[in-house]
Amino acid sequence: MSHDDTTPTDDPPRPEIDAALLREAAAGAPAADESAAASSTEDAELPGVPLSARIEALLFVASEPVPLRRLKELLRTDDGPAIREALDLLIEEHAAPGRATRVEEVAGGFQLRTRPEFAPLVARAGRRVEAEKLSAAALETLAIVAYRQPVLRADIERIRGVASGEVLRALVERGLVRVAGRADQPGAPLYYGTTTRFLEVFGLRDIADLPRDADGMRTAS
Repeated sequence: MSHDDTTPTDDPPRPEIDAALLREAAAGAPAADESAAASSTEDAELPGVPLSARIEALLFVASEPVPLRRLKELLRTDDGPAIREALDLLIEEHAAPGRATRVEEVAGGFQLRTRPEFAPLVARAGRRVEAEKLSAAALETLAIVAYRQPVLRADIERIRGVASGEVLRALVERGLVRVAGRADQPGAPLYYGTTTRFLEVFGLRDIADLPRDADGMRTAS
């Protein structure tokens, strides 16, 4: 039987298919452009703005240290290494001579802070470093709590040799000391410890950064 001249006798040419893409599709792997979008550090609302500049803006308006996980949320990216690299760049830039601020890793996050030498100038604007307003008794009590936490009020008073209830209450009200639990003793007395605010005020990443001597005790000031 003969074929009509207008009827094709051969199958149309088939497009070449990349075997790797076929395997990815069969396994449910995301497309390349979707993967790139998920890991991108670009911001559609701020096209072309460097990641370090966006981080600097966030730290500038933040009232407290910003953790890395929060930066990821605000920057809408999961690329932690890229954020860390941008933070290192900011730290280096703000360490340059003539800068009034510096980027510090404190209290589990990152914060843009005024350099200590500018404290007198900042004080004229009505802003003072929290530690400067603490009395000698408050600083002494705070040091005992910081180095011996969790610590009982009775132990604080034994070390200081004076009643410390009022000082402790004042430190709790200022957010530098917190109730850290109750002792398994008659009367269930309270344990005290320091707060995240304490780390922020004293520029510490965590309690392990407290200065210590060779025996692991507080270095004398």
